[in-house]
Amino acid sequence: MEDAFELALLLDYYGSMLTDKQKECFDMRYNQDLSLAEIGQELGVSRQAVNDNLTRTEALLRRMEENIGCVKRDMQIRKAAQEILEAAAQLDASSDPAVLDAKQQIMAAVHTLEE
Repeated sequence: MEDAFELALLLDYYGSMLTDKQKECFDMRYNQDLSLAEIGQELGVSRQAVNDNLTRTEALLRRMEENIGCVKRDMQIRKAAQEILEAAAQLDASSDPAVLDAKQQIMAAVHTLEE
């Protein structure tokens, strides 16, 4: 996973466990793509303070993922759902109505997972 994308995902999953200041700083960096200097100016702190906050927050989010694993599990489920959909699509070649009905049920179940 690309680092910025991974960190944005971690924020989505675990952001509610961060302080407001951590969330705000992290959001500005990874969702709004502001520089450390811009964030510092916005928050009224030094660039170094922003860097320290981000470093600690990144480490905290990564530890949360190591311990809880929500992002990893979600990615595994999405990959498995895609593989199931691809396998179900191969059932289109069948002329058996029962097979086609089973395919529809499989696809409906996978789409439910994706929601």
